[in-house]
Amino acid sequence: MFAMTTLAVLIALGMALARAFIGPTVFDRILAVNSVGTKTVLLIAVLGFLTGRPDFLDIAIVYALINFIGVAAILKYVKYGDFAHPGEIETDPPGNIAGTATGDGEDER
Repeated sequence: MFAMTTLAVLIALGMALARAFIGPTVFDRILAVNSVGTKTVLLIAVLGFLTGRPDFLDIAIVYALINFIGVAAILKYVKYGDFAHPGEIETDPPGNIAGTATGDGEDER
């Protein structure tokens, strides 16, 4: 039964890879890459049970977390063109980050 599941996951993995290469938009490709990561997690889990090593589940969970963070970072980069979105850092006068000294020796609290 696990061998059949492995085969089904490999077929779905191949279809997701095809979508990643063909995808008409960048968002289709990102979704396909996310699906490839999810299918890889399933494949690691199934292969762990096929070989009798359930500790592969720990590896699969770590891979799932890395996949999630990676896809979130890629989506942020595609949306803003940079990882540091301008709205994340507030500045006082140009060039001074909020809360830092202005150079006149007085504290602005």
